[in-house]
Amino acid sequence: MLPEEVLKTAAGEMTCYGQTGMSVMEMSHRSKDYQAIIDRASELFYELMDIPSNYKVLFLQGGASTQFAMIPLNLYSEKKKADFVITGQWAKKAYQEAKRYGNARIVASSDDKTFSYIPKLTKDMFDPDADYVHITLNNTIYGTKYNQLPDVGDVPLVADISSCILSEKLDVSKFGLLYAGAQKNIGPAGLTVVIIREDLIGKALDITPTMLNYQTHADNGSMYNTPPTYSIYICKLVLEWLKGIGGVEAIEKINREKAAVLYDYLDASAMFKGTVVKEDRSLMNVPFITGNDDLNAKFIKEATENGFVNLKGHRTVGGMRASIYNAMPAEGVEALVAFMKKFENENK
Repeated sequence: MLPEEVLKTAAGEMTCYGQTGMSVMEMSHRSKDYQAIIDRASELFYELMDIPSNYKVLFLQGGASTQFAMIPLNLYSEKKKADFVITGQWAKKAYQEAKRYGNARIVASSDDKTFSYIPKLTKDMFDPDADYVHITLNNTIYGTKYNQLPDVGDVPLVADISSCILSEKLDVSKFGLLYAGAQKNIGPAGLTVVIIREDLIGKALDITPTMLNYQTHADNGSMYNTPPTYSIYICKLVLEWLKGIGGVEAIEKINREKAAVLYDYLDASAMFKGTVVKEDRSLMNVPFITGNDDLNAKFIKEATENGFVNLKGHRTVGGMRASIYNAMPAEGVEALVAFMKKFENENK
């Protein structure tokens, strides 16, 4: 979901943005008015994420899935080798795509237990000659997240942060590259944000298409072609909302409190239980089951009838999943838990 405040602002500016006489959807991306929008969005990323000055923020298209190809095409610059930790479907897809362009290696995987945990990682597991190490920081489908980053030495660490961007403090300087599809936490679909250390730009393989070369977008301020202008505008509004409530520090506190309400209930419930080991639980995605497929189906049906939507879990996990991204208010989580308690009492 998006913050209600953001949707109301966007609705109010739908037909006329400021004094321009037109909607943001109608603007030339080359106009001064639009340049101010994208510049402000970029400034807010640097401010809210405390991004060092030797990193570029790029506004791209193609979703995080296009990054699965773009990253190896740009970072396979020395040895054409990369290490991967497989913690879910998206990590697996990133690995499979990287295999097409070089030597991608699986360091560890949690596939043996339906990705319900993050593998224990030590520095000696990683190849010091690799061009990069790839992790998926938060696993949307399976509800796990890295609470401790792996020690990869001097090898650039690359992370998919699509479902956890701006949800808690993150030391950007520990990464060579971060990427995120906007549609989980910072805006509507259509925008992909890449945060890349400058020394990793300009080393793309010869076969890299112009539009998949980070240099193309870094040199042109994400304006080589028409960017996803309206998605960037909404993203700017979300970032302004986040700054207005106190930034990442404030939202992290809220997110931890929200997640605790749901996890505490799951730990105490006789009917529902979480599927993830406690030390690797996500703040954003909470999968849970009853242990009975018919009961799961009944819960999802009654939940939908009571206004709790999109609770059906991914087919590889089954059961239910509550995604409690930044814009989900604490009241929403409290209402869900109250409904779960009622369902449990009625179905003993």
